[in-house]
Amino acid sequence: MAGDPWVTKYDSTSRLAQEVAENIHERNREMRTGGNPSKFNVMIWASLQRLQEQISQLKDSLLRNLSTHQITQLEADRRQNMVDDLLTRQRQLQTSFKKDGTEPEVMRTSLMSSDTKTGFNSPWLMEESEETKGLDFNEIKDQQQWIIQEQDAGLDILGSVIARQKQMGREIGNELDEQNEIIDDLTHLVDKTDSRIQNETRRVKLVDKKSTSCGMLVVIVLLLIAIVVVAVWPKG
Repeated sequence: MAGDPWVTKYDSTSRLAQEVAENIHERNREMRTGGNPSKFNVMIWASLQRLQEQISQLKDSLLRNLSTHQITQLEADRRQNMVDDLLTRQRQLQTSFKKDGTEPEVMRTSLMSSDTKTGFNSPWLMEESEETKGLDFNEIKDQQQWIIQEQDAGLDILGSVIARQKQMGREIGNELDEQNEIIDDLTHLVDKTDSRIQNETRRVKLVDKKSTSCGMLVVIVLLLIAIVVVAVWPKG
């Protein structure tokens, strides 16, 4: 997919998310060393806004490419998973950025309100899940990695089950082929035997008919002999 505008946009958005993560790390280091994190807060907030905008553009472009049949449904599903991963990273970055609570007042006001022109709703208004409450960025990242590993393990197990079922299907198919061959042989043997029975039946009928004819001929001959004998036998 070299040269694909969507993939290029996705790579750019992924790099932006990585830059946000690095800036949050630097901001936290500044705070621990007694520095001034204000410049990082402003820069991080602007980057998060841009990150959300680019993810939204990726989603719109994905729907447009699918509706115009520029990509297959399978590829669209794959790209949707990529976008979902970006959304997860975005929420984690927002949580990590928000956790310290050092954003400037103007930034807090902007984030805690809705922009009617852009339709942007503050991510802080979203309720944080119980699983991520109290976790820092690295802990959330580790949790996500653990979830991915669990999902991969589940997919491996599912793949093994499907492979076994496929092998069983092949074996059942081979068994059915062998049984069909046996049935064909039996059918041929039955047809051959039935033909022989019919031939033998015709022979028996023919022999029986000939036997009946020969018996009648013998009787007639004996009667004729008896008549001749009576005729020539001297009287008196």
